[in-house]
Amino acid sequence: MNDQYIPDGTGAEEPYRLVITPERAGWAYSGLRVLDLAPRQTHQFATGDEEMLVLPLSGGCVVRADGQEYSVDGRASVFSRVTDFVYLPCRTVAEVTSLDGGRYALPSARTTRRLEVRYGAAEDVPVELRGAGSASRQVNNFCTPGSFPTDKLIAVEVLTPGGNWSSYPPHKHDEHGDDERELEEIYYFEVDREGPGYQRVYSSGPDKQIDVLAEVHSGDAVVIPFGYHGPSMAAPGYDLYYLNVMAGPAADREWLFRDDPEHAWIRDTWAAEPVDPRLPLTGAGRKQ
Repeated sequence: MNDQYIPDGTGAEEPYRLVITPERAGWAYSGLRVLDLAPRQTHQFATGDEEMLVLPLSGGCVVRADGQEYSVDGRASVFSRVTDFVYLPCRTVAEVTSLDGGRYALPSARTTRRLEVRYGAAEDVPVELRGAGSASRQVNNFCTPGSFPTDKLIAVEVLTPGGNWSSYPPHKHDEHGDDERELEEIYYFEVDREGPGYQRVYSSGPDKQIDVLAEVHSGDAVVIPFGYHGPSMAAPGYDLYYLNVMAGPAADREWLFRDDPEHAWIRDTWAAEPVDPRLPLTGAGRKQ
């Protein structure tokens, strides 16, 4: 891995396709693992000092933990529907068994407070249409402070139609204040039709300590310890998906961010523009 951009395969650690721990990222809280399983294959793991989600990117599964068993319908792909998921607290031993084979994301956050194992239904995931015009995107707020309780972990999915920009205006959340919280963030990407997408990350100061413009493909990830991030750009003809994983030191688990002041005016233009009629790209309907 380099400091921010992690191409598919370069962050692998058996049995995971991708492993981002706080130690590997050089921070304190946020993590992500991505696991590929063959049909009927079972993977057992311990959450240790992290709370985690089992979030199907493709395929369904059965999750067993704390003497409970949950059947997770999942989905054919991230572009087919909103998925259900399972929350696993810290200090838990769990098993995931794939049904017909699939890929599963395990977003995580380091914590000391142990909650209960819980199931999150796809039908309960708030789907938000954010922005307007060519900045229109869909946000699946499946694990946000207002939608699903955790100790530290925040996670959302963003779907951007081909030709649109998301994570825009560029924004940051690397300080604690009235309008901002310190949150370490991971972007994990999938691109429809295996096309390209693009991600921008840059420092908020003049030192250019972070200066990234990466072409991203399915399986790639970008880690953001600080600085402005955005836009995330979907090339025309190729819808872009990314999973955002966030966590930080604040006790209130608020998702507060500050726009780059050079580009904050963009938000004021949305009132005069319609939302892209292609949205929403997905919903919580029957499994597809």
